[in-house]
Amino acid sequence: VEAVHLIANGKAPRIPQPEEGATYEGIQKKENAEISWDQPAAALHNWIRGHDKVPGAWTTINGQVVTFYGSSLLDASVPAGQELTIKGASRPGLVTKNGLVVFGNDGKMVLVRNVQFEDGKMILASKYFSADDTTALELTEEEKKIAEDIR
Repeated sequence: VEAVHLIANGKAPRIPQPEEGATYEGIQKKENAEISWDQPAAALHNWIRGHDKVPGAWTTINGQVVTFYGSSLLDASVPAGQELTIKGASRPGLVTKNGLVVFGNDGKMVLVRNVQFEDGKMILASKYFSADDTTALELTEEEKKIAEDIR
């Protein structure tokens, strides 16, 4: 009650907030979001989810910066998948039908659903090894005629 009366009477003490430490902008810089792999799976999951969407938790794979999005803890047996070497990780990740499985230093797993490359291209993590596959659409002669008629 006393504090309310001091404010109402204009006599409450005013302490200016220092400029230093008054913002969270420094935390949201991309260079501060690199994944440190020497952590348990729960900490990796929290790091990835905490940086989801901005700025995005990232790591280096095959010399390229890859950003992870959409993680969840995976409490199951180790799924079948294609190994993916991740810089700094003690164990390779696994590209599975559900996404990219990465391992904490406790042996537990985190499932990452989406990855984004340096060029901005985002794909499902389960499609990591087929990301470069591009199939050209080939039309039959009949389809070419229809396409020309539509044009």
